[in-house]
Amino acid sequence: MLTIFPPFIAYTFHVYGRSEGCAGVIISDHEYPKLVAHKLLTQVMDDFLTLHPRAKWANGAVKLDLPSIQDYITKYQDPRQADSILKIQQELDETKIVLHKTIESVLERGTKIENLVERSEGLSAQSKMFYTQVRKTRHRTQKSGTRANWS
Repeated sequence: MLTIFPPFIAYTFHVYGRSEGCAGVIISDHEYPKLVAHKLLTQVMDDFLTLHPRAKWANGAVKLDLPSIQDYITKYQDPRQADSILKIQQELDETKIVLHKTIESVLERGTKIENLVERSEGLSAQSKMFYTQVRKTRHRTQKSGTRANWS
């Protein structure tokens, strides 16, 4: 299998020559995945040679058709749908994006929880100071013999 990628031409040529004496060519834009193009060429060539063995066309020019070619063209318009590896890669990429968002969200929540813990510790320290002040005040008022009116 050969892929020609001339930089001055806006297309890529994928060529597959078989030992049976026939070849297939796909012309695509540069963005079309090579792996998918090669898979398509292999399938089309296999189908063609199954339908039309070499003995049928080796002796001369005979018109040979491949009815499934239109189905292949339709199927391979979107390479992600035609190639399971690309489809899985796309799903993995989407999952990775979701995981990144989830991790960011968890980290943000962690920061918020840390802030709440700090505030809680501050409030706890303040309540201990308040309690200590109340005890001291109560103790002083009891020593002096006067009663504080707490109501």
